[in-house]
Amino acid sequence: MKNRFGRFALVGTMVTIVDVAVEVGLVHRGLPVVVADLGALALAAMLSYSLHRWVTFADSPYVRWVHTPVAFITIAVVAGAVDLIVLLSLVVTFEVAAMNMVAAKLVAVAVAALVRGLAYRSLLWRVVRRDQDSPSAREPSGGDVRLSVIVPAYCEGEIIAHTLQRIRADLAKFDGEGDLELVVVDDGSIDDTSERARHDADVVERLDHNRGKGAAVRRGMQLASGRAVAFLDADLAYSPDQLIALVERIEQGWDVVVGSRRHDDTTTLVRAGRLREIGGRVINLLTWFVLLGQYRDTQCGLKAFRGDTARLLAERTRIDRFAFDVEIFHLVERYRLSLCEVQVRVENSTRSSVRVVRDAARMMMDLFRIRRWSARGVYSPTLSTVPPASVAGAATTTKDADVRS
Repeated sequence: MKNRFGRFALVGTMVTIVDVAVEVGLVHRGLPVVVADLGALALAAMLSYSLHRWVTFADSPYVRWVHTPVAFITIAVVAGAVDLIVLLSLVVTFEVAAMNMVAAKLVAVAVAALVRGLAYRSLLWRVVRRDQDSPSAREPSGGDVRLSVIVPAYCEGEIIAHTLQRIRADLAKFDGEGDLELVVVDDGSIDDTSERARHDADVVERLDHNRGKGAAVRRGMQLASGRAVAFLDADLAYSPDQLIALVERIEQGWDVVVGSRRHDDTTTLVRAGRLREIGGRVINLLTWFVLLGQYRDTQCGLKAFRGDTARLLAERTRIDRFAFDVEIFHLVERYRLSLCEVQVRVENSTRSSVRVVRDAARMMMDLFRIRRWSARGVYSPTLSTVPPASVAGAATTTKDADVRS
């Protein structure tokens, strides 16, 4: 099979066939159901471990669960116990005859597989958060200025000048020392956004056509020269002065610092519409399909990065629209970058270009794309793309989030 997902499915199918066949065969030979099931489970577990380690992930040194025998054995025992309990319950309750054992065993395997999947996810959630919960020990990122602020803009001609002036005023601490760079990326506006931005921005670039916030932010990351890089929505739903705290966290060693509207200390001055709030919560639930970590808020428009981390993410991301934020979290997990969530002060604007139903549908499609690309190894880290400390950690512990495949 050409991709990891195909190999995973093939190995899973093979192991299931062996498990069921051995169970049914031993029962037909007269062995008690308990003995037959334990024998089948033991053989299936050994086969699963060996094939997943040497076939499914043979081309990737960044595997977490399959290179942790203790975790694998523990979860295998738990799932095996569930399999046995379900099978015995069916046999006793419905008086399953030997000829109907295949159906009963398949039900037991399915329930055990669900338990196994949830157990692996719980285990990897703790591993991922442990990786993220400490600042990086790497040297500070290089860059010409202390902070680059990216402002993605689409048809914001009426407010872009005020937005940039407000950013400079709120970040006078950086601007007065020549350590602030404003980068405006015009996402194919049909008004004079670019022209108006040139009076107050240091860098202005206009995309040929409207591609989406993700494309604009990615291009801004490529253009930014700051030792810290942040992005902020043009409608200033989050006041620019909040970037000071994010930059301080970056300078303490964090690779990525993200605002969270669900943080315990977050304050909301103006609430968003009810439909937008519900849409945001639904999207956050859907990210479970892609992300291992349980993040409070993936879509907050206030994020900051080390300069080298921002350039790495700009190189590896592919999503152009709102799922771009989820893709960033996915790469943070894969590349074992540190991540800190902080409280924000929300000042929601009625000028937002978000259309809840349309953009939620697009985001769902993009989440499937991220999941598919992940399974195909598109995001697999390499020595040339992952920061040195992350590569060293991954190489020594051979950990990665490929279990999603």
